[in-house]
Amino acid sequence: MNNHVTVLEIDGNALVHNINYFKQKLNSETKILAVVKAFGYGSDGVKVAEFLQDKVDYFAVAYTHEGIAIREANIDTPILVLHPHIQNLQDIVNYRLEPNLYNFQIFNAFLELADKAPLMNYPIHLKFNTGLNRLGFWHTDIPKIISELKKTSHIKVQSIFSHLAASEDLEEQEFTINQLNNFAYVAQQFYKHLNYEPMLHILNTSGVVNFAQAQFDMVRIGIGMYGFGNEPKETAQLKNTHNLKSIISQIHHIQPGETVGYNRAFVAKKASKSATIPVGHADGLSRKLGNKKGYVLINNQKAKIIGNVCMDMIMVDITKVDCKEGDEVIVFNSQEMIQHITDVSETIVYETLTGISPRVKKVLKT
Repeated sequence: MNNHVTVLEIDGNALVHNINYFKQKLNSETKILAVVKAFGYGSDGVKVAEFLQDKVDYFAVAYTHEGIAIREANIDTPILVLHPHIQNLQDIVNYRLEPNLYNFQIFNAFLELADKAPLMNYPIHLKFNTGLNRLGFWHTDIPKIISELKKTSHIKVQSIFSHLAASEDLEEQEFTINQLNNFAYVAQQFYKHLNYEPMLHILNTSGVVNFAQAQFDMVRIGIGMYGFGNEPKETAQLKNTHNLKSIISQIHHIQPGETVGYNRAFVAKKASKSATIPVGHADGLSRKLGNKKGYVLINNQKAKIIGNVCMDMIMVDITKVDCKEGDEVIVFNSQEMIQHITDVSETIVYETLTGISPRVKKVLKT
């Protein structure tokens, strides 16, 4: 049981609002795949999946153990494992997960497992590399794949998919359109030579925003589901899902000339007050937020972080804030606050959210 006083509240109503926002950009029959990898982008993948299981068509996780955690919560929604490994394939079958097969090594290994079991029409997904150069078969692999598929009834292609490299960047529009065309060619080959039509999907959050005409059968919503559209105008239409809260553990009266925290980084120029809060860089707060670059909200007032961010704590200046020990502290509760932390930390929102430590208690609220 996690009874840590620093809590991340996940806003279920905001998750639904965000999914519905993207749905309105799509045809009514287009399926929605919700990406719940990386602890649900730093929240809680299992809690998010439990809440959304009847509201989306598919879930995606990065690794097998993430999918197992969702199955162990008695969730039956199909789960695509984006980056499975050969040593996990038996677990994938045991937990009714659906593997992305991205090269011949893992394709052959899964085919061998399926033949030996034997499985019947087990759903697999095939990923093709159209320009991201990360995971995926090449279009030149298609004849061999089709030849192998025609020899077996033990596996069946549930979907063919790819991943856009720069869908959020309209200056890279030509590159993205080239990726979409490459993907359409791949899909065409399979439709021509198989006696069934697997689902097709290539669009991520920014893909839905900028290239909705290429929605095919399904789209994958990741960062957008958690309140960010990779573009200020889109983010403004979304609702924040991550609210990080803590409390004041202790208040100190600091005399002029006294210092606060490691390396004596803060020196009081005048009589001041500081509050110590149980959240630090082990919880996902960058050390770059120290020395008045970051702030928290206490009773709706900004309190700047003073000194260095510690592993388990921060100290904030409450000289002008009316508060007492035990009062609630908002580390962030809006897209603006998350974006500020991101900018000061010189990173991207994805890292800010996924950096939230598993030791922070997670609660889903509606």
